[in-house]
Amino acid sequence: MKQRKDWSVLLGAAFLMATSAVGPGFLTQTTVFTQSLGASFGFVILASVLIDLGVQLNIWRIIAVAEKRAPDIANIVLPGLGSLIAVLIVLGGLAFNIGNVAGAGLGLEVLFGITPQTGALLTAAMAIAIFLVKEAGKAMDRFAQLMGLLMIISIVYVAVTSGPPVGEALVRTVAPIKIDFMSIITLVGGTVGGYITFAGGHRLLDAGVKGQTALPQVTSSAASGITVASIIRVFLFLASLGVISQGLAIDAGNPTASVFKLAAGQIGYKLFGVVMFSAAITSVIGSAYTSVTFLRSFHPGIGRNENRIIIGFILLSTLIFVLVGKPVSLLILAGALNGFILPITLGTMLVAAHRKSVVGEYRHPLFLTFCGLLVVLVMAWMSSRVFIEQAHTLFA
Repeated sequence: MKQRKDWSVLLGAAFLMATSAVGPGFLTQTTVFTQSLGASFGFVILASVLIDLGVQLNIWRIIAVAEKRAPDIANIVLPGLGSLIAVLIVLGGLAFNIGNVAGAGLGLEVLFGITPQTGALLTAAMAIAIFLVKEAGKAMDRFAQLMGLLMIISIVYVAVTSGPPVGEALVRTVAPIKIDFMSIITLVGGTVGGYITFAGGHRLLDAGVKGQTALPQVTSSAASGITVASIIRVFLFLASLGVISQGLAIDAGNPTASVFKLAAGQIGYKLFGVVMFSAAITSVIGSAYTSVTFLRSFHPGIGRNENRIIIGFILLSTLIFVLVGKPVSLLILAGALNGFILPITLGTMLVAAHRKSVVGEYRHPLFLTFCGLLVVLVMAWMSSRVFIEQAHTLFA
């Protein structure tokens, strides 16, 4: 029975990470970048998956061995650093969550014809209900798994009906015509940047999966989370590529909905509503939960009232959307900014992995350290290039 419970927790953490990554921004980014890069976007996906694995395998293992949350680990490495990272992550999580709530409202509008604002309020009510039940962690795990499977089935159906050029996609994945650094940073930032990097690791810690003896389970859960997110990304890419290869025009106002409708007609359009709602509400839950775990390092009272603060976080995100709205580019911008934050958070965790004051006698694998350091350097380099390019554009 314990083994079954452990497996449920590991799968729950994997799906929490994956569904937190697969939000409205994830859907929009994949469609927009496929439109601009075509089959060469396969290379961007491959690069981002390899980077994602390097990030998650390092961070989840270090959290498990240290038996501490990321901001507490960072504060040991350098006093005050954890607090700074916590502020950056919570602000990024709030920005994402405004877009997540909006995306869920849009999904319900497609399904039931209600306004996005009404849909956002209903979404908030459903998300809050999960944190009102006695075993909120278990309810969150099960809900993430259900919504994740629903997304996968819907996207695979649309990908098959769009008839994508799979052979060309495979070739361009390893031999791209064009490489776009901004798209790689945005994808990585949107998949394992900011709060998403720590969603599963913190969930495992809260569920008691920690210590060196738990490392095989932690590694398996992290790899499973990346696999689920990658499956969804690949099939969404193929669906978009199938529509583009037919020469069909994608509506710039709502590119992902356009792809689903062009590929599978009215059924596809309704499936877009299902996918958008599923992606958004799970991201609302994942963002709120993980952001609040970062706040726990500020005061013990936050941990004692965690569910209430999570509910407050969801309400704040919803009210900002309903009362103020959001810029169209908010989600893509938040993903890119998370790509800038990633070298700081991962670099800090790698330093912690070799500090006895954090991990005791544990020896972090040199291979993982090397991969993590490579990701830090590559992401820092790409981020600086994108920053310089954007600055030139801004002041030209």
